[in-house]
Amino acid sequence: MEHIRAIKEDDQRAFQQVYACYHARIYGFILQRTKSEYVAEEVTQLTFIKLWKQRGILSEQLSIDVQLFGMARQVMIDVLRKEATRFKYEGEFAETPFTNSLIDAIESKDLLQILERDIQNMPKMRRLVFELSRKQGLSHKEIANIFSISPKAVEYHIGKALLQLKQHLYSIML
Repeated sequence: MEHIRAIKEDDQRAFQQVYACYHARIYGFILQRTKSEYVAEEVTQLTFIKLWKQRGILSEQLSIDVQLFGMARQVMIDVLRKEATRFKYEGEFAETPFTNSLIDAIESKDLLQILERDIQNMPKMRRLVFELSRKQGLSHKEIANIFSISPKAVEYHIGKALLQLKQHLYSIML
């Protein structure tokens, strides 16, 4: 948490320490999901740029890795959306940094609509907890207070939601 406070106070040395500590981990995280070195490099750099730009709104209640990996996920989604749109308007598949399976998933299955439909088909409580967490960015404690449940119950619902989405995505990526 001390790194967060220091970064919020414009401490470039603390930022450099976080960068040195997490750069390879973020890169590996994105590479594992996209199978593209280009996307992994791009997303990693954009994630740290976003961290610096949004340093004033970092939460001191969440660890730096949770916030950083959350940013990386969002940046990855943004980059993939932009690439999907670019492919759609180009009308052909030139050489791309993506694997064929990822391009196929984005182009032929409209991945975002599938995810949204899966979310809407979740049991009501699971869907509400998941949307408050992932779409509105509320903490587990905040969600627990809203529904008068324990933070562990919130974790359970989010875990089940993520598992459901991952299983479905895995099945369509094959």
